[in-house]
Amino acid sequence: MGEEVDARQFTRADRKLHREKVRRGLDVLARMLTESRFDFERPMAGLEIELNLVDTDGNPAMRNVEVLDAIADPQFQTELGRFNIEINVAPRQLSEAGFSSFETSVRAALNAASERAEEIGARLVTIGILPTLHPEHVSVDNVSENPRYSLLDQQIFAARGEDLEIVIDGHERLHMVSDTIMPEAACTSTQVHLQVSPDDFAPYWNAAQAIAGVQLAVGANSPFLFGRHLVAESRIPLFEQATDTRSDELKAQGVRPRVWFGERWVTSIFDLFEENSTYFPALLPISTDEDPEAVLEAGGTPRLDELRLHNGTVYRWNRPVYDISDASPHLRVENRVLPAGPTVVDTMANAAFFAGLVRALAAEDRPIWSRMSFSAAAENFAAGVRSGIDAEVYWPDVGQVRATELVVRRLLPKAAEGLRQWGVEQSEIDRLLGIVEQRCLRSANGATWQVAEVERRERAGAGRREALRGMLSRYLELMHTNEPVHTWEAIS
Repeated sequence: MGEEVDARQFTRADRKLHREKVRRGLDVLARMLTESRFDFERPMAGLEIELNLVDTDGNPAMRNVEVLDAIADPQFQTELGRFNIEINVAPRQLSEAGFSSFETSVRAALNAASERAEEIGARLVTIGILPTLHPEHVSVDNVSENPRYSLLDQQIFAARGEDLEIVIDGHERLHMVSDTIMPEAACTSTQVHLQVSPDDFAPYWNAAQAIAGVQLAVGANSPFLFGRHLVAESRIPLFEQATDTRSDELKAQGVRPRVWFGERWVTSIFDLFEENSTYFPALLPISTDEDPEAVLEAGGTPRLDELRLHNGTVYRWNRPVYDISDASPHLRVENRVLPAGPTVVDTMANAAFFAGLVRALAAEDRPIWSRMSFSAAAENFAAGVRSGIDAEVYWPDVGQVRATELVVRRLLPKAAEGLRQWGVEQSEIDRLLGIVEQRCLRSANGATWQVAEVERRERAGAGRREALRGMLSRYLELMHTNEPVHTWEAIS
């Protein structure tokens, strides 16, 4: 959930200095974009997967420090809740067998981590929302020890001035009040990073926004939250509400939320950083001694610490990233739409579909964002959240259409074309996109499997909590087979 910070209190002077440093960083970024000072000759891709920890009974295990000590692998780190950890997979190129390389690395790391976690009575789960999680688990006592999380909790509630209210209407209704941002820890996601050139950033980001609803349709995996059956991807509205710094009055005034789909297509990465610095006050106004102008004048690469830290507290579903590797700056699109799981191969299929489709759409002569309103993309996103695999979306030259039909008939061929442009082997393309195709043909994804399994257990007489625990137990068994989720029904 971002870079580590030290525990501290913030003064008015801290906030004033931080705002000035963010603006100076923005000016330096603008100059760097003009001068094309970025590495993009051999673009890399990256992957982050957030994980839940459970005990032997399937209940949340508040033991991330102990588990990380047992795993002893620097790829793994803490997340917001004590029942969360995250794996950051080393970046690599997608060409040839890049996805197989990712898959092999992730499976090896997760298998090794699982063995060590089980030695101390914990298990790892890749799922959008842990179904055995309940409101009593998301108290402030279960915030991870990293000071960043306590600071964020304090600053968000200082900005709100009141407890947060979470209301989600779906198949059932959730209404709860919290005095901490900890409900957000229920949201465990997959983040796909694509390194791009300054000129390519806007087309890639616009394309990513255009397909976000379709991504959710085929990849939804979060139908249950705190014991209630809500929407196909309940992680999205939960995250939006659990980190909302706005009071009702500010919402009524049209103040933008920090978890944000956005409101327009962009022409440069600068547009997004400028919006972030213009619309959102700092949550963590921490400043360093770096003089970014002086560093740039001396031929160095400025870290732009304040700009990056502030950017990390504006939670766009497709986030702009400025980063440095081997002293060279680069830009990335960070796709944050997807939930974790169900299996590693499902994760790879989701990532391949995203990477291929955005590349193909970004290269079109008449790009999708020139033929589709931004509001239509936002409505598609909402439809994917609500209905998952059954969503209907709008697409230019097609109109309203079932997302599954759109994917099979139009988007999978484009994704395959984009993956070929990345240099991915045809066998990889067929294998991974074939998984997405089968989900569409069978109307099956993680969310549909979870719902069907819980309903089956409830029909057999189980109560909701028992059904959720039983479903999770079966989910864990199938997760470890690494068989794609659309096949699970056949072997349940």
